[in-house]
Amino acid sequence: METFIPGIEVRIASQEDLWQIHELAELIFPATYENIVSADGIAYMMELFYAPEALRSQQESGQVFLIIYFEGKAAGYASYTRLNVLGDFKLNKIYLNNRMQGKGLGRFLLFDVIRRVKSEGGRSLQLNVNRFNKAVGFYRNLGFTKLKEELLDIGGGHFMDDYVLQIKII
Repeated sequence: METFIPGIEVRIASQEDLWQIHELAELIFPATYENIVSADGIAYMMELFYAPEALRSQQESGQVFLIIYFEGKAAGYASYTRLNVLGDFKLNKIYLNNRMQGKGLGRFLLFDVIRRVKSEGGRSLQLNVNRFNKAVGFYRNLGFTKLKEELLDIGGGHFMDDYVLQIKII
């Protein structure tokens, strides 16, 4: 796992930093899903997951938010939570500015999450990814395996059609 790449820094986001995640999400999230999810669905999920009060609530309920910086500028974000006392964790979010892809930042951020989870006694990391998201290949190349498929009703007549992937942490 990479531990250092010049110009890259990952920081835990404080409540005062959540505005950066909100701004990054406004840039990244719609572009990621424009060919997969309807515009109405994207708007619904943006409000549900990325409204400032939603981000605060997620953080207060235990989600750890991280921001990755490249050459001093916020380039992406991730969040994770502990699922149980057995050491299973969930990667709730990981997104990178499309213009920053291909520089190893996504891999670096994911490995940073895995390192943090391992230091907290984690034994596995799970995530949901839209079945049609090109990131499925990224996760599989890094050793994630499919646990199941699920169709999640997120309200408002919207569904998330996902794979649940997992990687064991040694």
